[in-house]
Amino acid sequence: MAEDVKPTRKNLMAIEDRIDLSERGHDTLEQKRDGLIMEFMDILDQAQDIREEVDADYERAQQKLDMARAMEGDVAVRGAAAALKEHPEITTQSKNIMGVVVPQIESSKVRKPLDERGYGLIGSSARIDETADAYEELIDSIILAAEVETAMKKMLEEIETTKRRVNALEFKLLPELYENQEYIEQKLEEQEREEIFRLKKIKAKKEAEEKAEAAEKAAEEAEDTEQPVSAD
Repeated sequence: MAEDVKPTRKNLMAIEDRIDLSERGHDTLEQKRDGLIMEFMDILDQAQDIREEVDADYERAQQKLDMARAMEGDVAVRGAAAALKEHPEITTQSKNIMGVVVPQIESSKVRKPLDERGYGLIGSSARIDETADAYEELIDSIILAAEVETAMKKMLEEIETTKRRVNALEFKLLPELYENQEYIEQKLEEQEREEIFRLKKIKAKKEAEEKAEAAEKAAEEAEDTEQPVSAD
């Protein structure tokens, strides 16, 4: 409440400093929010493309798997899958996007040449090889989707946090500071007018006293002049 603020010039200067700092902070946060939104929109476009890519890769991998099962048999397909010795490895690093730390996922041993898949080249078929290729592509797409989706989530959280800060400054803190500033300025103006009025009254009183003293002195001098001179 503005009434709770003591109307002094020291407090007025402190509030003006807070207003200046808050306004600059508000502008900075607005710029950050707008920049984050632009970055988020770019990531959102990437996420939409990657989702479509994952869906397409999944459909393709399923078709290849169904074809391999139909032509080679379920036992042969399961045997080829079980022969895999080295599984994909995933490492995560971090990157900074406008102050937001998002993960950067790196994968290895996802795509393998034919001689590193574990199953014998003679006992396999092109359909099993194509199925393995399709699922390796699907895994790569899923890893990329996970990276983008996580980045998008973190960016959205930061946007919401920044928006709340902007709104808190714009609709709560700054209006309260402006109200306190106006209240103190009004009180100081009132005090200044009261002080001017008080000084005028003092001056008028002093002038009246001086006039009274001057009149009294003049009267005394006149009496002295009118007194008769005694004869010797």
